[in-house]
Amino acid sequence: MARRDDWLTHQLPVGMAEDDFLFRFVSIFQRVADTAMTQIDTLPHTFDPTVAPEPMVRQMAAWLGVNWVDSSLDGRLQRAIVTEYSQIVQWRGTKRGLRRLLELLTGGGEVTITDSGGVWPEGESPHSSPHVRVDLVRTGWLSDDDLVRIIRDELPATVSFDLWAAGRRLFPPDDIPSADAPRVGQLPIPSPAPAGGPVG
Repeated sequence: MARRDDWLTHQLPVGMAEDDFLFRFVSIFQRVADTAMTQIDTLPHTFDPTVAPEPMVRQMAAWLGVNWVDSSLDGRLQRAIVTEYSQIVQWRGTKRGLRRLLELLTGGGEVTITDSGGVWPEGESPHSSPHVRVDLVRTGWLSDDDLVRIIRDELPATVSFDLWAAGRRLFPPDDIPSADAPRVGQLPIPSPAPAGGPVG
């Protein structure tokens, strides 16, 4: 129900309402209270990403753990990200969740995700770390670095990944060794000494 414009002064007794000074004096408090009343009236909409002020939309994104929504993005995109991610978050860390997120961020472009997961009999599972390959048709508004950072945040910490967009490899860069190459500080495994050769 809408409030009257004179909701406070209207409550004055007839004798007081006819006093010009008293009426104008009470009107001051009515105008001050209008601000608070409007905030109370709109409070339910403050947490609705479709109509909330953009600073509040970005705050809601931060509550969801999304730290890459900033004021440089179009307001409609900010709202779409928060609205969609609130549904995606239950699938975070899965192929389904990552695909839906990347489809949203790249403007609905096709996203293909291939992973090394599977089901094996006991003792027959591969010893290599889990790996994911992500193929995008386009990157949308995101920079290469943004994409890599977002995907790294969404995947479990033990999962490595390759990222390709329109046939171009974005990650890992060519100067980063593959998973089979020795890592920094890791010595290569020496070849076994020939039979009958010196030991040590």
